[in-house]
Amino acid sequence: MSEPTSPPSLPVTWRPRRARVVAYGFGVVVVLGAVVMAVFIAQPFELADRVAIVAFGCAVAWVLHLLGRVRVEADDRGVTIVNAVRTHRVTWPEVLDVTMVAGDPWPRIDLSDGRAVGAMGIQGSEKARARRATAELMALVRQRGEAAEQRPPG
Repeated sequence: MSEPTSPPSLPVTWRPRRARVVAYGFGVVVVLGAVVMAVFIAQPFELADRVAIVAFGCAVAWVLHLLGRVRVEADDRGVTIVNAVRTHRVTWPEVLDVTMVAGDPWPRIDLSDGRAVGAMGIQGSEKARARRATAELMALVRQRGEAAEQRPPG
């Protein structure tokens, strides 16, 4: 078992490094490619077709932005989990456990109402960073949540 991790000072934000670079990098490439294609595309494509090409590139970039914005934020009041489509805000007492098994794409946060929320802001592909971030988040749960009261001392 790994050594205990001390909780970080609040507020703290965990976000993936590689996923952000890839998402925003490809977003820029797609939009620039769509603009270049719209400018240099041959006839019979009219203005409406060219605008549609650029709009499609922007739509793809928007989807990539949704993937690039994922993060997990912790502050004095609780945790905000920003995933690609949904944002979850929970208070510390609502968080029971944070688990990430080797091979998981991101950690799972178990909540007191029986739900489990994936935290896409901590990417399992960034192995060491993901383990450290998960351990830090669990240390905060033990320090600030009711999970500390449910666990036997020692």
